[in-house]
Amino acid sequence: MTPEQHARIAAHVDARHAEQVGFLREIVRVPSDTPPGDNAPAAAVAATLLERLGYAVERHPVPGAFVHELGMKSVTNLIVRHRFGEGGPTIALNAHGDVVPPGEGWTRPPYDGVVENGRMYGRGVAVSKSDIATYTYALEALRSAAREGASLRGCVELHFTYDEEFGGLAGPGWLLDRGLTRPDCAIAASFSYAIVTAHNGCLQLEATVHGKATHGAIPRTGHDALRAANAILTAIYAEAGRLESVKSKVAGIDTPTFIVGTIAGGINTNVVPDRIVLRMDRRMIPEEDPVEVEARVRALIEAAVHGHAGIRVEVRRLLLARSLKPLPGHERLVAALQRHAERVFGVPIPAVGVPLYADARLYGEHGVPIVMYGAGPRTILEANAKRADENLLLDDLRRATQVVAGAVGDLLSGG
Repeated sequence: MTPEQHARIAAHVDARHAEQVGFLREIVRVPSDTPPGDNAPAAAVAATLLERLGYAVERHPVPGAFVHELGMKSVTNLIVRHRFGEGGPTIALNAHGDVVPPGEGWTRPPYDGVVENGRMYGRGVAVSKSDIATYTYALEALRSAAREGASLRGCVELHFTYDEEFGGLAGPGWLLDRGLTRPDCAIAASFSYAIVTAHNGCLQLEATVHGKATHGAIPRTGHDALRAANAILTAIYAEAGRLESVKSKVAGIDTPTFIVGTIAGGINTNVVPDRIVLRMDRRMIPEEDPVEVEARVRALIEAAVHGHAGIRVEVRRLLLARSLKPLPGHERLVAALQRHAERVFGVPIPAVGVPLYADARLYGEHGVPIVMYGAGPRTILEANAKRADENLLLDDLRRATQVVAGAVGDLLSGG
């Protein structure tokens, strides 16, 4: 696209910014807490808003049995397909509309979309309901450019999914596994200042330690599940210390990590515990093999309880999210986004990895080159993402929309 066409795209985004903010507010005002993950109503509202803009919206409800198996109540995913000229690539823009529960400590209602001093406050407004608005209005700007004569070839698909907080298997995973979409490349929700090309993987396991209860006055007549669990904890945190010396070569990613997130069990204060459940989270750098990591963790747990009489341990995988690694073709996405981000924001924009994990990995697992870029914050802490008073700088929403529209426009015009 020409500089003049990009200028018209920017002017279109600016002219409709207030409308875009209102669109985002309507998205934020629908609770989509995950858990419990009853998210079909949020998808219904988003679909209605998209239809008001003139889009044909495909609704893809995920069968209840599959959703319930993942621990949620309802998921409906949305696809919008807008064809420009014949030929050209299919570019998917993916953002998730599910959020973590708001928690305590808010100074503004978490579901009102309050705007103060150039920021919108609300659960999910930064991660990643903002990019439902970013991608929708980037496509609106491209449609306007095409009406004004821009020669664009290819298809833009909007993928709005509703289970990222639980891993993405009922979201992008469901759409990709069933062949409902097969884009040539994709951009997924992320942050407005850095382009993410890689992210960590995550292995979550549940270890249930079984012992034998007995009266606290005669503990030797039982088998203490908590004592055995303590041995597992000691082994896990020794392993966590070892991992601090393992370094990734990917910029932005440091080391693997290992924590125990929850511990539950016991009967009463005066009873030897017969059952303890540990849930653990092992983050994997892109260089690690998930199969080897899981085998090592399982062996570590078994070794920790070896010699504890009457103790049995069951280990169950809760989640395996593989790391995102750059695929051939991602460099065109990076180059286009960097070019327009530097033009719009006035500073060089890096391409980095992040220690988080996201459902962007599922596109990569299906061979789709993908990067993460959007209107989120400079940092998670700055935006209080997943904390009280989560917020978004609305000027970043406007500028990121210009960047995405410009980059996708170049890719559709053969640039």
